[in-house]
Amino acid sequence: MTVDAEDSGAAADAYTASVVGGTGFTGGELLRLLAGHPNFEVVQATSRSADNMTVGRSHPNLRGLDLRFSDPEDLESVDVLFAATPHGVSMERIDEFTEAADTVVDLSADFRLPEADAYDEWYDGHESPEYLERAEYALPEINRGNLPGADLIAGGGCNATATILGLKPLVDAGALGPESGEVVVDVKVGSSEGGAGGGAASSHPERSGVVRPYAPTGHRHEAEIEAYIGLSVSFTVHAVDMVRGASATCHVFPDEPVSKGDLWGAYRDAYADEPFERIVSGGGGVYRYPEPKAVAGTNHGEVGFELDPGNRRMVVFSAIDNMMKGSAGQAVHAANVALGLPETAGLEFDGLHPVGSP
Repeated sequence: MTVDAEDSGAAADAYTASVVGGTGFTGGELLRLLAGHPNFEVVQATSRSADNMTVGRSHPNLRGLDLRFSDPEDLESVDVLFAATPHGVSMERIDEFTEAADTVVDLSADFRLPEADAYDEWYDGHESPEYLERAEYALPEINRGNLPGADLIAGGGCNATATILGLKPLVDAGALGPESGEVVVDVKVGSSEGGAGGGAASSHPERSGVVRPYAPTGHRHEAEIEAYIGLSVSFTVHAVDMVRGASATCHVFPDEPVSKGDLWGAYRDAYADEPFERIVSGGGGVYRYPEPKAVAGTNHGEVGFELDPGNRRMVVFSAIDNMMKGSAGQAVHAANVALGLPETAGLEFDGLHPVGSP
């Protein structure tokens, strides 16, 4: 039900959109982005807990948005449905979602792995494995060619996104592969990754001041990294005292020597034409390497690197806002590509400086 631009006064190529699960942090970010997007009209946001309450009650930054939450069982027909629900919900309701919308963008883990066997190993199985084959991974930097026309888009995990953006240029350049080199990844993430209902571990008194390993081994995003860039990595995640952000430090031990020129060439080849990727590697000033604070609230990602020749090691850094490039921003970017809209539509803004804890 594409909106007629002449009748509504909207921009050409205008689309109706809904957000299922709109009271969470990611749901709020989706509503913020879609409300400011030149090609989307938000017609529905759903919530069981806040049915008939204003969006601004849950998201005070959106008090100017004239919209109330509705029951998620009463889905309106829209062009694009964004599902910001906990893991397991979308796979159970995917028939309803695809009936309600021409394009479904799911931000959970429900469709981001391509094989049902991977869900048996890393999750608790899959309720709708027949949909996995048609789902397209949302991250345009690695899957742009398959997104146009996609009707089911699976958002990437924030930790996996940060890691993939850091390592993919080395894979493309041949410096890394399934049989070459060891990779150790250490990710540090903000409290918003736990969601609005993150529990005791995400409460301020418990989270404040910590650098807490919460997934020393066996994090589910390892499966995502292997699926999309073909690397098996040793992966550890720490919870740290910030609200927004995911920062990945990747220690890479290649089999063959790599020069600084090789690194610059690989990253420039990968990201010179990417609208949201920045190379930040040892320049001047205070922020010499990728920093979540510098991209907070934006869809930008930063990557950087250093060589440690004495230990035959490359250190790769990557920073994103976990709720933007790692979730809502990535989803809108992918929807833009799928619908043939300008890639940067609704995402053309930089962050703030100075700011407090991201």
